[in-house]
Amino acid sequence: MPDRRRVLQSSLAAGAFTLAAPRIARAQKKPLVKVRYNEVVRSVLYAPAYVAITNGYFEEQGIEQTMRTAQGGDKSMAALLSNAADIGLMGPEAPIYVLTSDSPTKVRIFCGLTATDGFMLLGREKVDKFDWNMLRGKDILGFRPGSTPLLFLEAALRQNGIDPQKDVKLVNNVAIPARVGSWVAGQNQYGIFTEPDPAQLELDGKGYFMASIGATVGPADYTAFMATDKYIRENPEVIQGWTNAISKAQKWTQAASTADIVKAIEQFFPGVDPKALAYAIDRYRRLKIWKDTPVIEKGPIEKFQDILVQGDVLAPDKRVKFDDLIITEFPGKAK
Repeated sequence: MPDRRRVLQSSLAAGAFTLAAPRIARAQKKPLVKVRYNEVVRSVLYAPAYVAITNGYFEEQGIEQTMRTAQGGDKSMAALLSNAADIGLMGPEAPIYVLTSDSPTKVRIFCGLTATDGFMLLGREKVDKFDWNMLRGKDILGFRPGSTPLLFLEAALRQNGIDPQKDVKLVNNVAIPARVGSWVAGQNQYGIFTEPDPAQLELDGKGYFMASIGATVGPADYTAFMATDKYIRENPEVIQGWTNAISKAQKWTQAASTADIVKAIEQFFPGVDPKALAYAIDRYRRLKIWKDTPVIEKGPIEKFQDILVQGDVLAPDKRVKFDDLIITEFPGKAK
């Protein structure tokens, strides 16, 4: 009998495993949701976004992203409006222009990334102390008309008593991929560049740091994640997951060493000297260019619109309401 009991117990155990096995097989992870992501340009300014990719934070949220670089806010917005992209990273001016246009498709910002402008003003000669009056009568390599880099540069000039239309010559017709080559070729006495370009130019002895545009202008949410109303309405879990991933990346970036951040983002900057990346990272940290939370507040957005109005690209009566531009629920729930 004891032997028969042991045989019966073994048989029952085997049967239990056989019954349980199909349930285990069915308990598989849901497939990742594919998200087409479009960034405005490639820059160390967006380091937390690259960290989220490298560290697998999007996958943790059930997202498989594919990234493209538009080389301009106008092109990045066009990708969203034409349904060639699901989520875009660009300046708030782009959705403001769309909200004040006749376009039936509207775009909203749901997650913040940068606290202010990340461009550096470089000159060709080293100076002991930079004075904005040094720019009077000089040619400055700017950016595309209506873009945030140009508008913030103009705001910094006005803030220091310089009329950007009369006191300097802003060169705004050089395509983004050609800007560094134009500078190295000797065109213009001053220019604005986003990292890692200024760091690399400084290391190569091709330029000298004069001022930070963002530090001059102050806090004004400069670059953010956005999507169309339709996409946000139909994919709230994806939007929340994206915001969660960025929030985690922002916290990691705040706490990580410079060397660890370089390792996390260097794959996105092939050919760039790791020393330039480290220099750029340290500068952005020192200037507090990166946000440490995805939350966007009303004050910086109002300041951003002030800059658009002063730059004559937004009529005062066309200012948009904070609640019409920014969706606050996703950063509020970010884990």
